[in-house]
Amino acid sequence: MNEFLKWFFAFMSEMLKGYAEIVRGVGGGLKQIFNIKNYVQIFKEHSTQFGAVGWVLSILAIIIVAAIYVLIIMMIVLSVRKYIRFRHSVVSNEDLLEEISLLQRQVIRMTKERDEIMGIKSGQGVPASIGHSLGEGQYVAVQAGEGGEGAPAPVASIEDGVIQTSDYRFSKLIEVDTFYKSYTPPEYDNDITLEGIVETFRNFACSRMRLFYEPKTIRLFLAGMASTKLIILQGISGTGKTSLPYSFGKFLQVDTTIASVQPSWRDRTELFGYFNEFTKNFNETEVLKRIYSSNYNNDINLILLDEMNIARVEYYFAEMLSILEMPNADEWELDIVPNVWSTDPIKLDRGKIVIPQNIWYIGTANNDDSTFAISDKVYDRAQPINLDTKGVAFEAPDTPPMNLGYSHLNELFKEAFDKYPISQESLKKIQQLDLWVIEKLRVAFGNRILKQMNLFVPVYVACGGEELEGIDYVLATKIFRKFESLNLAMLREELRELCAYMNKLFGKNKMNESIAYLERLQKLF
Repeated sequence: MNEFLKWFFAFMSEMLKGYAEIVRGVGGGLKQIFNIKNYVQIFKEHSTQFGAVGWVLSILAIIIVAAIYVLIIMMIVLSVRKYIRFRHSVVSNEDLLEEISLLQRQVIRMTKERDEIMGIKSGQGVPASIGHSLGEGQYVAVQAGEGGEGAPAPVASIEDGVIQTSDYRFSKLIEVDTFYKSYTPPEYDNDITLEGIVETFRNFACSRMRLFYEPKTIRLFLAGMASTKLIILQGISGTGKTSLPYSFGKFLQVDTTIASVQPSWRDRTELFGYFNEFTKNFNETEVLKRIYSSNYNNDINLILLDEMNIARVEYYFAEMLSILEMPNADEWELDIVPNVWSTDPIKLDRGKIVIPQNIWYIGTANNDDSTFAISDKVYDRAQPINLDTKGVAFEAPDTPPMNLGYSHLNELFKEAFDKYPISQESLKKIQQLDLWVIEKLRVAFGNRILKQMNLFVPVYVACGGEELEGIDYVLATKIFRKFESLNLAMLREELRELCAYMNKLFGKNKMNESIAYLERLQKLF
């Protein structure tokens, strides 16, 4: 045993001497490297023989060597700092993983406790199923409880496909139902004519709101209402695009519902609302409320989509565009929710809301870099009205608002259709113009546009306008607007020929709106 200990001591001593030599060697090497005194002594011995070039090169060599050592030291320091940060990140990640593991264990434990509590409730006769049940007579949870955390949710049964519950998910629409239970309609003015509406509204806007409109603008607005449910007011800022439908609502004593379009609008939920699965409530918008309430009254209801092209109209208004194109107005229904609750509003039929005929959508549009171009799909279904100039101030007698019912307005429209249809002579000229445009420019008048023209022009005439004036406006805003998609730089001659042809066909200075638009296209392209 003693011999072993002697051997082990000698063995380890010899090994440790090697490590000591390494330490002494490294220390000696570092001492030799940083022996500044020797470097100075050597420089003094040799510098006496330096010439000018020798001095420059020696100084440069010293600077380079010093820079190399500084760089090495900086790399060592950065490596150490990086290693320290790496170790700190590893430790932090390990702590996070440990916390996640702890949370997972807590979730498992709480889930187990919840299952035990639900099992106890089931044994006491309280329904434990969560979600909507499909079978008749079964129970479903329909809304979070009001008793705070851990309180049981209110429950309901299903009978004949209807969820029986005491909770309301359409609070605003229920308010409308309540209001109309004791509603008394106003005394409507059923004697006024379309021309009288134009004059009365113009005087009201001037005397009560200090807004000035030309009679033609109001004629175009009423004629647009007769031809379509979607009107687009477009033009430069400050010409009264928003104030026109706003003041018209004040004139009828039925305020216009204003929906300010936002750039983030991507789908119909922004306009009509959505069902919140968490709260089991429907987030209703003022637009949805106005559509619903319009089913109760005989008012003329206007919904203003302010700055409608600041988002893509085809996204958030797509479903309504499709509905408004259905030939049968009885099919104008909007799907709101997929199921039926016993507490749903009265006029919500099978989760659908009827789009009544006494409601119009008025959109305002600016054409600049911050907006989207409105597509042909939207323009074809709408009646654009250009507001490019401010109204000129005039004096008008004090004119109060009036009550105008939808039924009377609709009757006035029908009378205008019968009394002032487009003459056969004008229809023949329109057909000839259609053939000329097809041959020269490969653009045709669509059936939808011709149908709208046959509704627009008679009402425009009944409001005090002229037939060719109304035809001219529809051609400029509905037909010739499509020319912007053509290569107009190559069609300047054809546009000049079209202007000459229209003067020859309809008479000189009769189609001023269309010819002015075509001349503007020639200058722009």
